[in-house]
Amino acid sequence: MSKPPDLKIAQLHARNKHQGRYDFDQLIEVNPSLSSFVKLNEFNDKSIDFANAEAVKILNRTLLAKFYGISNWDIPKGYLCPPIPGRADYIHYIADLLGKSTSTLSKKIRVLDIGVGANAIYPLIGFREYGWHFVGTDIDITAINNAQHILDNNIGLTEAITLRLQITPKNIFKNIILANNYFDVTMCNPPFHASFDDLLAGTRRKWQNLGISQTKNTAKLTIVNKSNGKLTALNFGGQATELYCSGGEEAFINCMINESTLFRNQCYWFTTLVSKAATLPAVYRALKKANVLQVKTIEMAQGQKKSRIVAWSFLSAQQQILWHK
Repeated sequence: MSKPPDLKIAQLHARNKHQGRYDFDQLIEVNPSLSSFVKLNEFNDKSIDFANAEAVKILNRTLLAKFYGISNWDIPKGYLCPPIPGRADYIHYIADLLGKSTSTLSKKIRVLDIGVGANAIYPLIGFREYGWHFVGTDIDITAINNAQHILDNNIGLTEAITLRLQITPKNIFKNIILANNYFDVTMCNPPFHASFDDLLAGTRRKWQNLGISQTKNTAKLTIVNKSNGKLTALNFGGQATELYCSGGEEAFINCMINESTLFRNQCYWFTTLVSKAATLPAVYRALKKANVLQVKTIEMAQGQKKSRIVAWSFLSAQQQILWHK
């Protein structure tokens, strides 16, 4: 029997700190409370139950403390608890996209994170790794308040990271990018699923990939509350707005591209994660229709999971020179 994919993190960016298996002995030294979740699996390796939301949260808290010096990190029950290695990869590939400016102008790099969430993962990693300054936005006031609590409890973060509530949920950049705002790059992890039922089907597939029996977890699936949007049965958690929207990622990204045309001169690179390869043709069509001048696709992989970043810019060669100056 081959080992399940969650036991080894492969093909991460070369600068990603989370290469190979988690060293649970070292992690427990950082956060002793993790020890109660670490067990020997069927291959006699130390691991956690990745279907246990609390175990995943404690692991994230420990990774953020050990590798990024973040303390007092927590999220409300039922909110998205993202895998740290994959989120760090997005940051490192964005650094490659920005090129030399990351080393020479790191203190001046400004990033807009669309959907910062209660976890604030991208600003936390981006600031600790590269010294970038962030504006993080969300439509959920609870998420914004929790993210602000994390910032307030870590020295130096409130000076580098600002949070803004998006008061109009259908908007992405409107009300957020103000007249005097300029960003070197925007980033976003769009809602992946197109509906609640699509989300549940994806959850079943995820459990299968983790080697977890559907029969064993039938009760977990039945307790997901569709009416209040709390998806506590998921191993990585998440509110409805974090995980699905009408039309899925294709519709969300199409809206993002349309709105980016309104701020074409206020951002060097617009970027987004695209989880499904099948979404790419529609994204490229939308970018062509928007008359963007540059498009780049950056492939990423974490274990068996493959994803990509699509980046676009409206700046001409002359505007790019002036931007860097």
